Amino acid sequence: MIEIPSDLHPDLVPLAFLLGDWQGAGVADFPGMDKCNFGQEASFRHDGRDFLEYVSHTWELDAEGNKVRPLETETGYWRIDKERQVEVVMIRDQGVAEIWYGEMAEQKPQIDLATDAIARTPSAGEYSGGKRLYGYVKGDLMWVGEKSTPEVPLRPYMSAHLKKAVDPSEWAKDLKDLPDDGIAFFK
Repeated sequence: MIEIPSDLHPDLVPLAFLLGDWQGAGVADFPGMDKCNFGQEASFRHDGRDFLEYVSHTWELDAEGNKVRPLETETGYWRIDKERQVEVVMIRDQGVAEIWYGEMAEQKPQIDLATDAIARTPSAGEYSGGKRLYGYVKGDLMWVGEKSTPEVPLRPYMSAHLKKAVDPSEWAKDLKDLPDDGIAFFK
């Protein structure tokens, strides 16, 4: 069940499934880069205004699941209008600024986005466009990203399966029901 915070801007209710902290792993594979597994932490927050604040960090994982090196950091703002049209303004640590437009599916928490505008610094890698699909599936957040460069047509490059991170303050309130010594709970 998706909880709607009482102070969430009314326009953002369709995007409430994104709210919170997410953690998980995925696969990155694109010509010119080594295929790798990656870990991801993403956060969607609100402050009562008509947008969600988004931050994502990804890093390469080794075969045992340990962090090897950072991959990408993204930060941005998500909005949705009354016709379920979604707009995202995003900045990446690699020197890329993007404007994404798309829509939220009818009757399900799924968002299709495509780049509308891209600006790159001279040091940024080649990049000419992208698409993303986000979906809320059985309580998890899944996404797949596609990108293109002048040399490579649009194709998948990253996908991940994220689970909601647990806030210890939420489950800590249940500790009051445990016996004082804690041991009796396990007997």
